[in-house]
Amino acid sequence: MTRPTERVLQSACRSVAARRRIAALVRKTEVLPSRMTLLPGTEIHYKTENFQLTGSFKLRGASAKLSSVPVDRPVITASSGNHGIACSLTAQRTGHKLTVVLPETVIDQKRKAIEAFGTRVVIAGADSSLAEVHARMLADTEGHTYVSPYNDAEVIAGQGTIGLEILEQLPRIDNIFVSMGGGGLISGIGSVVKSVSPDTRIIGVSATNSAALAASIKAGEVVETEHLDTLADGVAGGVDENSLTLPLASDVIDQIVHVNEDQIAGALRVLAWQENMIVEGAAALALAPLLIEPDNYAGAINVVLLCGANYDKDRIAKVLF
Repeated sequence: MTRPTERVLQSACRSVAARRRIAALVRKTEVLPSRMTLLPGTEIHYKTENFQLTGSFKLRGASAKLSSVPVDRPVITASSGNHGIACSLTAQRTGHKLTVVLPETVIDQKRKAIEAFGTRVVIAGADSSLAEVHARMLADTEGHTYVSPYNDAEVIAGQGTIGLEILEQLPRIDNIFVSMGGGGLISGIGSVVKSVSPDTRIIGVSATNSAALAASIKAGEVVETEHLDTLADGVAGGVDENSLTLPLASDVIDQIVHVNEDQIAGALRVLAWQENMIVEGAAALALAPLLIEPDNYAGAINVVLLCGANYDKDRIAKVLF
């Protein structure tokens, strides 16, 4: 048993404080057991952030951040969709003036959802990382507070409230599977879990077509990677220089599993037809390791974080049918 690092403990403490602030803004989501036939002694449970108020875990981080920013201070963020939706709902509740910069590849359904809140939308950049660059530029020129989708201590703390809930909902957890994007989700959950249950293994699941965080952890520093189209669009994009998430993720992740597009598609079909849940690709990504190599996790109590369900209907229909 390794003692959590000081930065992990500090992040966990921020999650406890954030939970009190955002309690009225987010939903405590259910943990549901799998319906699949599993190997003897094996359990799979789903933490269903796909049933969060905005259809994604991002509401937690957005609520934690905006609740810490003065209302008279305009805010700006960049998003592949879910973070923008979350910030838009939160800003509507808190009264903040919000701008969201979206990449050119944003799913149409997500863009429309953001605009429905009356949020100012700017389209810029071929992917999420370039949209973030543009948002930071606008923040400097227009005097807005920039809200990172992941590289912010309060955002990370908000995502960590998921870990607090899981620990309350299950008496024992051997493995938690979390999809890896910029690292805010896995860093937040991992910090909380490792602070309370250090023997629980945090397993990061990386889409092969967009694996910047996994490559950066391996290198020990932020590295640039090629970003190809992926069903797990919610976790596509790069990692900020001087990222808060890289050292945190490196501290808490026990294993990284790489998953290709066919394997993500297979997990989407299992969730739809065996579990009766249609989710987005980034959520199915977290289940894939249990389907690819079930023997590796046999006899264990496994939690799969279903991060969201804001999918493109036309694209997902081609996968499911």
